[in-house]
Amino acid sequence: MKEQLLQDGKAVGDRLSRVDGRLKVTGAAKYSAEYELPGLVHGVLVGSTVAKGRITSIDTKAAERAPGVLAVITHLNSPKVPGFAAKSNPDEPPTIGQPLRVFYDEKIYFNDQPIALVVADTLERARYAARLVKTQYAAEQHRTNFEANKSRAFLPTQAKRNPKSAQNDYTRGQADGYQNAPVKLEAEYVHESEMHNPMELQSIIAHWEAPDRLTVYDKVQAVKGTQRAFAKDWGLPEDHVKVIATFVGGAFGNGLHNWPHETAAIIGAKVTNRPVKVVLTREQMFTMVGYRPKTWQRIQMGATKDGKLVGISHESVGQTSTYEEFTESTVQQTRMMYAAPNVSTRYRILGLDISTPIWMRGPGEATGAFALESAIDEMAHLIGMDPLEFRLRNHTDTDPEKNKPWSTKYLKECFQAGADRIGWNKRQLKPGALREGDWLVGYGMGVGTFGANRGSAKARAALLADGSVVLQSATTDIGPGTGTAMVQIASDALGLPTDKIRFELGNSLFPQAPSQGGSSTVNTVGSAVNDACLALKKKLQELGGTSFANVQPEQLTLTGGQLGLKANGGPRMSFADLRKANNGQDIEVTIESKPDGSTRQNYSMYSFSVHFAEVKVHTMTGEVRVTKMVSCADAGTIVNQKTAGSQMIGGAIGGIGMALTEGAVMDDRFGRYVTKDLADYHVPVHADAPPVEVFFVNKPDTLVDPLGTKGIGEIAIIGVAPAITNAIFNATGKRIRELPITPDKVLLA
Repeated sequence: MKEQLLQDGKAVGDRLSRVDGRLKVTGAAKYSAEYELPGLVHGVLVGSTVAKGRITSIDTKAAERAPGVLAVITHLNSPKVPGFAAKSNPDEPPTIGQPLRVFYDEKIYFNDQPIALVVADTLERARYAARLVKTQYAAEQHRTNFEANKSRAFLPTQAKRNPKSAQNDYTRGQADGYQNAPVKLEAEYVHESEMHNPMELQSIIAHWEAPDRLTVYDKVQAVKGTQRAFAKDWGLPEDHVKVIATFVGGAFGNGLHNWPHETAAIIGAKVTNRPVKVVLTREQMFTMVGYRPKTWQRIQMGATKDGKLVGISHESVGQTSTYEEFTESTVQQTRMMYAAPNVSTRYRILGLDISTPIWMRGPGEATGAFALESAIDEMAHLIGMDPLEFRLRNHTDTDPEKNKPWSTKYLKECFQAGADRIGWNKRQLKPGALREGDWLVGYGMGVGTFGANRGSAKARAALLADGSVVLQSATTDIGPGTGTAMVQIASDALGLPTDKIRFELGNSLFPQAPSQGGSSTVNTVGSAVNDACLALKKKLQELGGTSFANVQPEQLTLTGGQLGLKANGGPRMSFADLRKANNGQDIEVTIESKPDGSTRQNYSMYSFSVHFAEVKVHTMTGEVRVTKMVSCADAGTIVNQKTAGSQMIGGAIGGIGMALTEGAVMDDRFGRYVTKDLADYHVPVHADAPPVEVFFVNKPDTLVDPLGTKGIGEIAIIGVAPAITNAIFNATGKRIRELPITPDKVLLA
């Protein structure tokens, strides 16, 4: 297969299995909590039991006397972090407010806020001693109820400070112009908070190798960003902080932020002069590392009787903490998806006595698409039109928000492919018309979009003595198969079989790369890998001398231990001779790759998706089963059909959770979650996962990057939840606007 790939020059587009797959399934892959360091000890966090107030006393004597305990750290004895800054990660957008400074003072901002760290020689002893810490509080009246406090929502500070902020109110055409339409719709939509529940718990091992040299093995999505953040916090040169995240056991955005447990572990290691491991419990994952915020939305929409949109108004209120303003792009899709001449959006946030939310897969856009795509379906029903036809009538050939052409847009092809595959022709306009025994059958669809972003990144490429090539870049892999895609890109660029290429990542010692998030890794790091491989070939060409002087680099191949030409019969030179020409050293290059800013300014660049769902709803129990899904993506060149398909399937299942099962429940008497583990907070399991058919348009967008790729990770989930809820309406005639749609809501609707 590999030789065939080289002959065809098409490693990109193949279904190459994951290059790290064997390491993962055999247990050889090391995750952040699995490193074994001499003298390693364990830290356990103690959380507050009130949601707001201050600590009046904290008794640690019994815990300190417990067997094996090395330290009990609180705000009373913690070494102060010298650089606690206004934003914890220099790579993140500017934060209004102050990220939680662990052990900084006696103030309590949310229930289960970390107030102490117990460090002991074993995990069991640390857990036991943590239960011995006794705390008294001066509790204050807390606010955690969203509905009761929604009127207190406010315009984000960043919008007040910057008139160009995307969080400001937006108007195109006439403000609230929907009111002039002959057919009008007004509806409110709510979804509860969704919690990050990756397989791997959040964990860190912190080790001060010297008083001014820190190494952390950490579950993060940005090793360079984390390096900069901790260097700033502790007043260290960046090269004195090393961050290792070679393997990440799933992440959906919560690894994009640095959290209090990480700083607590670093403090614990400083106090004990030992490497300290901290692994959050599943319950702490609900309170300490962010979540998709609960959001209320109102859509007001107007259309003509023949299906042309007149206007859309979209309001949104999302929750945040009282100490930090978290914002996201909830109303963005409404501004640019459909050809409505009049569009108004208003975004507000609501500070509550809870921990700070964080980006979660499809951040903002997945939330906004639930409201927008539900409203589109509702309007289509009001005017008696098929919802696919309604979307086609309001399709945009240019970006109506920015008034720019799309770099590429093949959404109509997605519509056609998805409709054919789901059997959309079976869908009836009249809800409840299809039935199989005791089950009502319905079909729904939802559209998604996310910016096709590309940043700058560096990559190192080196030809080794054994004829293999190693590539390095400080990106991470949170699940999509980054290393596999990079090997395929390098194979095509070098003309070298994939089994001769190794891609190394997840280490802050490697060349600069941004965080893995925002569907931009292949666009950004893939471009750097491609450029580094071409630069390596050029260097080999130079070392090859006059024999290769007049040859274009793309005509060169690295096969059979030789530099040669794709055309047979040309000059060849062994790698050994090339190394001799390089003074016996590995031949390597490091290249930085950047987007063309001037080109990007002239186009609007997005990935697009459409999701179709078939559901069955039991007439007696209200049980909803998603029986089939089809997900179609317009995402440029698809580097790996297998891993990209897995991304789309994973997004579909995540959307099932958003639509049907996932929702945090708060006991507002105490400001504490009732749903605090996977027994009470239900994520979709295999039994909930239907067959998911994936289709890619697979047409390159070379304006985004030279490879023609666009992101998939976010659009895989954006639009899934409304596809399911719209299908439930088509099956039952019951319009439920609050997620998750549990059986009781179906029965009571």
